[in-house]
Amino acid sequence: MKAMILREANKLKLEEKETPNAGSKEVVVQLRAAALNRRDLMVVQGRYPGMQLPAIPGSDGAGVVIKIGDEVNNVRNGDEVIINPGLNWGNDRNQKRADFSILGNPTDGTYAQYVKVPAENVYSKPSHLSWEEAAALPLAGLTAYRALVTKGGVKKGETVLIPGVGGGVATFLVQFASALGAHVYVTSSKEEKIEKAKSFGATGGVNYTSDDWLEELQKLTGGIDLSIDSIGGEVFKTLVSIGKIGSRIVSFGATRGPVPNLLLPSMTVKEISVIGSTMGSSQDFADMVKFVEKHEIRPILDKTFSLEEATEALVRLEKGENLGKIVLSIPQDKRSFI
Repeated sequence: MKAMILREANKLKLEEKETPNAGSKEVVVQLRAAALNRRDLMVVQGRYPGMQLPAIPGSDGAGVVIKIGDEVNNVRNGDEVIINPGLNWGNDRNQKRADFSILGNPTDGTYAQYVKVPAENVYSKPSHLSWEEAAALPLAGLTAYRALVTKGGVKKGETVLIPGVGGGVATFLVQFASALGAHVYVTSSKEEKIEKAKSFGATGGVNYTSDDWLEELQKLTGGIDLSIDSIGGEVFKTLVSIGKIGSRIVSFGATRGPVPNLLLPSMTVKEISVIGSTMGSSQDFADMVKFVEKHEIRPILDKTFSLEEATEALVRLEKGENLGKIVLSIPQDKRSFI
């Protein structure tokens, strides 16, 4: 098979590799499309904790099952599936196991024509989605659903803030919260991203490069019930200041690093809850897929690259040029395994 293989940091190369075989409880999926996440960027740059080389990056993918293990009974050859990239979460929805990992390192991922995964990690592809849309759904959709619904407990009519709209998780958060009847507001440094967010569910937004953006946001929203944050840094303090009494902040990342000089009394007086979230359980994934099917939600796609253009695609992701998910189209092997 063809695969983008990382043998040293920042050097992805298209190579030939033996097609994997399925273990007793595994399946092999012939991929039709893969999608990028910031985790992939960290792996390729050699910055991901505990990573191993050589490796095939990539956590998101969708395709057709072409091999099944002897003990597999939940899926058949020829089934169209999407992949839950969270491996070994365990049976407790509230916490993952110590050996939890994510597809794409140390386990070979989806920047390839084929990928081997546990059978329990494949789910039927939502029929209303294209291959590219289906590939874009898993990691970001799961992260968004758990942060918003399982952890955030969003309610109809609440005011929700998504800072830094543009990436895959943020776009899903806007779509999901809007579908659940929340009033969704976003921030961005680019007016076009704010306007685009309105087209898929946002009520409004502000440009955080303006001097009075926080005052403008306060006036626009009247205060926030639930903020879903992946930025951290100074931004986190603004989420505290704009939160209503009894509001919640769910954090699933910190691209701007630690929060400096946070005054805890400002949180305690308002009785603000801060909740950590990451990825999600198999139940979260199943619930997310059902939710997407029920509301016929289509992932927001940014741009599609070929598999061999993966490095170029990662550059676009790193620069933050995207609005929505960046996707890789996987060339099809003409061999038939079914």
